[in-house]
Amino acid sequence: MAKYLVIVESPAKVKTIRKFLGANYTVVASNGHVRDLPKSQLGIDVDGGYEPKYITIRGKGDILANLRREVKKADKIYLATDPDREGEAISWHLTQALKLSGKKVYRITFNEITKNAVKESLKHAREINMDLVNAQQTRRMLDRMVGYRISPLLWAKVKRGLSAGRVQSVALRIICDREEEIDAFIPEEYWGLDAYFTVDGEKKPLKAKYYGTPDRRVALADESAVEAVKKDCEGAAFTIADLKRGERIRKAPLPFTTSTLQQEASKVLNFSTQKTMRLAQQLYEGVDIKGNGTVGVITYLRTDSTRISEEAEAMARTYILANYGEKYEGEGSEKKNGPKIQDAHEAIRPTDLELTPALLKESLSRDQLRLYQLIWKRFVASRMAPAEYETTSVKIDGGGHRFTVSASKVVFDGFMSVYTPEEEEKAENNTLAKGIGPNTALHLDKLEGQQHFTQPPAHYTEASLVRTLEEQGIGRPSTYAPTITTILARHYVVKENKNLYVTELGEVVNRMMKKAFPTIVDVNFTANMETLLDGVSEGTVEWKTIIANFYPDLDEAVKHAEKELAEVKVGDEESDELCELCGRRMVIKYGPHGRFLACPGFPECRNTKPYYEKIGVACPKCGGDIVLKKTQKGRTYYGCIHHPECDFMVWQRPSAQPCPVCGSLMLEKGNKLVCSKPGCGHQQEKGA
Repeated sequence: MAKYLVIVESPAKVKTIRKFLGANYTVVASNGHVRDLPKSQLGIDVDGGYEPKYITIRGKGDILANLRREVKKADKIYLATDPDREGEAISWHLTQALKLSGKKVYRITFNEITKNAVKESLKHAREINMDLVNAQQTRRMLDRMVGYRISPLLWAKVKRGLSAGRVQSVALRIICDREEEIDAFIPEEYWGLDAYFTVDGEKKPLKAKYYGTPDRRVALADESAVEAVKKDCEGAAFTIADLKRGERIRKAPLPFTTSTLQQEASKVLNFSTQKTMRLAQQLYEGVDIKGNGTVGVITYLRTDSTRISEEAEAMARTYILANYGEKYEGEGSEKKNGPKIQDAHEAIRPTDLELTPALLKESLSRDQLRLYQLIWKRFVASRMAPAEYETTSVKIDGGGHRFTVSASKVVFDGFMSVYTPEEEEKAENNTLAKGIGPNTALHLDKLEGQQHFTQPPAHYTEASLVRTLEEQGIGRPSTYAPTITTILARHYVVKENKNLYVTELGEVVNRMMKKAFPTIVDVNFTANMETLLDGVSEGTVEWKTIIANFYPDLDEAVKHAEKELAEVKVGDEESDELCELCGRRMVIKYGPHGRFLACPGFPECRNTKPYYEKIGVACPKCGGDIVLKKTQKGRTYYGCIHHPECDFMVWQRPSAQPCPVCGSLMLEKGNKLVCSKPGCGHQQEKGA
């Protein structure tokens, strides 16, 4: 009998796939990559045609030896690594490391690890796609060039252990740009006005919002404008000027892509992108299900497509008809693919809808179950009928002003019987009395004004950053989670209550990258590079052309930065503090959480203590110095040096110039100074 060898990446896949194939098949794992560029050097021959120099990864010797023994026994070898560019590259590296030239070697891929999918893939075995390999190889080389040429510059200018990355540096810049927007934001006052009407025959008052005049919308800028409207409305007769009843539908959501899964898991389950991908990988590779053995319960997790197969469509229709009825069966919808969508795989969905979350409750961990339930519900909902609403819109006129009220009521839940979007859960299901009509008598009870201030742009969360990276075309589904994980691990960014904040270290690195390597951190340049990599994978762009065009400019920029940035080295700046142990003047150094004081006599004297930068402003509570401080996670704020005895703190930098109106502390916001006292509202240009 012929012997067949199937090589996959992970041991978890081995367990799942082995039971689908007969006794003639041996399934083994490579445990990921077996070859890579060397850690000790650039690993790219920049003078000899940009050829990469690959070596066997340390620790993989025994795995390769075992694979070689299995290769000798096999008549045919099937490389079954992940169905993406990286998986294609791993398969190619295996052919090189195992010297498979001349042997019967086939590449197989499957979007889900199920018996049918695996057996079907064997019928459609193919050669390795070198265009996909070259696309991944080019990405790896570009990232290596940026990391190995720029990171040493950061070590020399800031501190050891820092890193620069082609995608991570752009992500950091995006977060820094948002922080600058927030810091420069000046709140503007505006008012809302609610009218409460008594409706004949109804116990509950009708609440309407101020719109303006019958002719146009009017914004209420301040309290005097509100009072003017109130005066006009005193004793005025109010009538219903217009009443419209209608219908609205809400379409079913699309099934998950990698990006939307990460966003929704973050919002609904509070999972980090890294955790979401780790759990999804486990669900894809296979979990032990009582009575079924090891089964892959979701399709491949790295995708930017909302497309699903005909088989999956049929499976969904059958399930919905059997469990919900014909009325709930929908058309299903797909997002039209834009130029940034690769569409290499289906959307993320369950492999079998009969494996309901309730059925798998005992087989999955709590977090696995929560993520699987999210995927299962989203996919079923995506093939269901839209939700239908009955809407009512009312315009109320009186005293020369108009108030409006609108309401909606669900009349058919459709897909929402399975999956309710987060924003729908928070929305009020507002209803109006059935008896309201054009001639309904209204009596004004009261008018209530509310003061509001415009809000700055929101801080990025992992979910919103992933959405921005996807919209800007930066990175691909496989890169979102590693990018965010890296900038958090380097302490460039910290996460507090889901929000991402730039640390002082992140600001220093971002300023340096913008000054010395503006192209590397340019959003459009990075997005264009992704388009070129897509061209390589499609066979329309030569991979060496990209490398040859990129490296000389990078090399020149690095050499220029080594000279130009020599004087901006951060650290070893002398302070006014004397070391209590040896009397030397202490120096300011950088750590993962910002600056600290250290004795220059290290290693003989190891004295260190916190560094507090005085900003020359007195604390309004106790008169002590206000100093620049850091939260435990590294976020900058300004507090009293006498903490904890004095609890004064603010996020914006205080100004030495008091408010000319009330005498309170002024805070810097961009190019303006704004009074910190609530309700004062005074602001002026800096230096005025």
